[in-house]
Amino acid sequence: MSGPKIARRSGVWLLLAASVWLSACGVADQKSATVAPRSCPAWSQWQAFKSNFLDSSGRVIDRQSADGRTVSEGQAYAMLFALIANDRDAFDSLLNWTQDNLAQGDLTAHLPAWLWGQNDAGEWGVLDTNPASDADVWMAYALIEAGHLWQSSAYHALGELIASRVLREEVENIAGLGSTLLPAPQGFNGGNGHWRLNPSYVPLQVLHRLAALKPESDWSTVLSTAKQMLHDSAFDGFVPDWVAYQEDQGFYKDDQTAGVGSYDAIRVYLWAGMLHPQLNGKSQLLEILDGMRRVILDTGLPPEKVSSDGPIGTGSVGFSAALLPYLAATGDSALEQLQLLRIKARPIPEDAYYQQALSLFGLGWQQGYFRFGLTGELQPRWAQGC
Repeated sequence: MSGPKIARRSGVWLLLAASVWLSACGVADQKSATVAPRSCPAWSQWQAFKSNFLDSSGRVIDRQSADGRTVSEGQAYAMLFALIANDRDAFDSLLNWTQDNLAQGDLTAHLPAWLWGQNDAGEWGVLDTNPASDADVWMAYALIEAGHLWQSSAYHALGELIASRVLREEVENIAGLGSTLLPAPQGFNGGNGHWRLNPSYVPLQVLHRLAALKPESDWSTVLSTAKQMLHDSAFDGFVPDWVAYQEDQGFYKDDQTAGVGSYDAIRVYLWAGMLHPQLNGKSQLLEILDGMRRVILDTGLPPEKVSSDGPIGTGSVGFSAALLPYLAATGDSALEQLQLLRIKARPIPEDAYYQQALSLFGLGWQQGYFRFGLTGELQPRWAQGC
């Protein structure tokens, strides 16, 4: 049985070497200049996440999966969390492992495969080479923001390269809609103008940031189509995990999932709640997503699933954590406090990767460890001087 690869770091270090040349042209790469102020409290939740899920090579392990899997989404999320925590060593470890194991050793040339783990023969490696666009846009965003906050031209350049590759490989000009972010390069074009899309794959703060940084690129159109998808696919005030689109029909319920919203869709409310309060269109989006608030108002708890028949089951504690920014944004402080009480009364299991990731976003935002600016820029507490 072969074990996980040891990170080679070659491609990343080539970029770091290149940044020395860029520094001579006036672009600094000063790691020491961004040490967190002494008054900044450590983000204990991030430390716990690292201890529970991040191995010494920089791999985020889904402890509850049978194959010991790692997904590119987990690597991207953890890179963002490491930046929010001002943990550059962890950020580099995550980046290097991702490059060496998911991107054939070179993130400048390949988008990361979405799934890595142990196959039936007991060998470790990529289990599905198809990239996942949600991971890719978050990874590009984390690198670009790291470049800004840690003053590293190498991070910024790599983030822009990944973003450019996303536009080339994961964006399609769909008739009647325009340039649209697909869930992956393969598998979502059903032919005859039929497409499957995922509303949780388009975090608007990330798309706003990419569009602002590259106004001459196609990101502005991708942002526009993402907004249209969110507005047109929130059937009865709820977002589905997957949605179908066809030019002569517009958005409609996906045949495979029958319009059910659950473990994917919960992130749409999370992303929406964390948008800057003055962002144009945020209030309208929250109104469109009001079905979730109404269910929680009736039951006190988020549902596990929503369908045309109404809410089904009770969502996990991780769902409650994910909905904290959404409930804060809608002004329902009593419902927000109710979810906080639930989180304290029944802590999320330490080995529940996805719930813990949702909680780092939701609780981290609620506790003020980070915010997103008006154009989507990341604003971690440590960069604000605490």
